[in-house]
Amino acid sequence: MSNSYQHVGCMDSSQRPHLYMNEHLFHDLLSPPHLQQPKDREDQESPVLPSESFHILDMPTENIIKLGAQNFISLSSLSHQYPCSTSAHSKEDCKGIQLVENLLSCAKKVSENQYEIAVKFLKACDTESSPTGTPIQRLVFYFSEALLHKIAKETARILRKDSQQTPVDPLELVMIPNMPLQIAFYKEYPLARIQKLVGVQAVLDHLIGAKKIHIIDLVIRSGTHWIILMQALASRNEHLVEHFKITVVAKSEWKAMMEELGKQLASLAHSFHLNFSFKIVLVDDILQLDPTRFDRAGDESVSVYACHALMSMVGRVDRLDHLMTVMRSLSPCVMIVTETEVNCNSPNFIGRFVESLFFFGALFDSLSDCFKNDEANRVNAESTWFRSSIKNILTTEGEQRKIRNVDMKVWRAFFARHGLVETELSISVSSPLDQARMGLQSLACGRSCTLYMDGKCLIVGWKGTPLISVSAWKFQ
Repeated sequence: MSNSYQHVGCMDSSQRPHLYMNEHLFHDLLSPPHLQQPKDREDQESPVLPSESFHILDMPTENIIKLGAQNFISLSSLSHQYPCSTSAHSKEDCKGIQLVENLLSCAKKVSENQYEIAVKFLKACDTESSPTGTPIQRLVFYFSEALLHKIAKETARILRKDSQQTPVDPLELVMIPNMPLQIAFYKEYPLARIQKLVGVQAVLDHLIGAKKIHIIDLVIRSGTHWIILMQALASRNEHLVEHFKITVVAKSEWKAMMEELGKQLASLAHSFHLNFSFKIVLVDDILQLDPTRFDRAGDESVSVYACHALMSMVGRVDRLDHLMTVMRSLSPCVMIVTETEVNCNSPNFIGRFVESLFFFGALFDSLSDCFKNDEANRVNAESTWFRSSIKNILTTEGEQRKIRNVDMKVWRAFFARHGLVETELSISVSSPLDQARMGLQSLACGRSCTLYMDGKCLIVGWKGTPLISVSAWKFQ
């Protein structure tokens, strides 16, 4: 972050939204069993300075966030007290704990419209955070940047030269194909690999006897997952495929990119001796989507593939409802859904902030471990995909907030309303857990991934924090 802040003035109360926080909300979000009961400590409104008492004992990012949250609660006006001793931790861990403490203090003051005090905490974060440091330093850097932008919006003051710049549309960054970066993620990042392997295997299992396969991909991005499917189809000794078709849904401005991607996939399909066709359905608003545009043949077996494609419509239910209606009319054999397993859609700013902090903390920790030998791609992903997502989650409301991740519990309630029934991901001999474990075998950092079944849904996490869900659904 920049070193230059200007004086903050508050807007007239009629010009800015009022954000009120329940005094016990932080305790509710950060309470046991995750945090432990502590000793009393006096209130404090000033940023915490680095401690000089250390013991070498590095911790996972999530633990640093928890300890920072404990310290914040003990220093706040809340009645629940937690210990904040840093004597048992390394110098870097201790700095991280204090960074998180200052970041949470800033967020609380922003939620209370106490912008003068909030900027003091931002300055404290500024001295220790960095886009190229430890996972905690990088996390605090991007969260501080978002808070600065939020303060600038709500006070109508320029706090830093870039604080009033219009944020980049996060959907444009995460959905437009970035082939080099997405290939790097598939090779090095276990979560990206697992979601593709398990999702594609689920498609194969549910279309096991199909001779004409039609995949509808709602957000194809690089399309690397369909190379896996082509290899599997080409290696079949029975149930040989007569025709394999992919239809992608994309914005009109992505037409040239989609056409080029189609040519690449067609070339690969030819090398596998597959009869292949690629169709693009261009829509700038999902409400324009019409089932007749998919050219579904009567003897085709259809599968819908929705990988991180639905969360952008959570705040626009009419579009999500319309999409489900169109998909139902195509009578798919299965719909495979991959989404982020976190609820960052709370109307309460503090609730959204804390959920996002833990989620992105685990994410940044995983990127550090998995991209140790590829800093360029890690920095690229964090400074584009995740930076824009953090800013969108924390600084926007209404239709401007396009990143609205919700967890599996919310998706189940929504799908049930549309007559979708959750089904087994795999109907073959190997379970989704076995498939995921096999996909991790060649990756050194795969040992830090956590896998478990939530009913029929596979949850993939990092060191215990859930990050991704993969599930299969059928229309009744």
